[in-house]
Amino acid sequence: MHIQKPVPYSQAFTTRPPREVVIAIVKDPQGKYNPITLGMFTHVSFQPPIVAIAIHVANYSLEAIWGAREFVIALPSVGQKREAEVWGAKSGRDCDKLALTETKVVPATKIDSVLLPEAAANFECKLVGEMAAGTHFVLLGEVVASHVAEPAAERLYIIGPGQTMGGLGDKVRG
Repeated sequence: MHIQKPVPYSQAFTTRPPREVVIAIVKDPQGKYNPITLGMFTHVSFQPPIVAIAIHVANYSLEAIWGAREFVIALPSVGQKREAEVWGAKSGRDCDKLALTETKVVPATKIDSVLLPEAAANFECKLVGEMAAGTHFVLLGEVVASHVAEPAAERLYIIGPGQTMGGLGDKVRG
């Protein structure tokens, strides 16, 4: 029989199952497209199609999304692990992250942003709502265009301790 012992939230949080890695891309005030790796993405409505992301209050990308009022959500493939790691560690305030990783992009079709052609999917979004949530802001984006990879691409997930990323078939040592 199991018992439940009290632990800090940060410890209980590590028991979560694999979760999505997502990339938000926004055109910043200087005109460069800025990607940021996020660990929170969810679908909230079918009609209209609305998704939610969460971004830390100190992140440059949050300011850029507030200014642009639109963004792309890309669901990266396992082949984009290096980009996801870099884009989660660097700030667009200090560098051009797309140039840093030499990532290929294509223009979005309905908003002023770019898509990641190697991603499993891309969603073009218009900002329709936001809510302060402690250290983060939850942003709601109405999806105005959706794109998927042909052929289908294997998705990238957070699969282990320390934000280890990989495909769901990858083995992780704890």
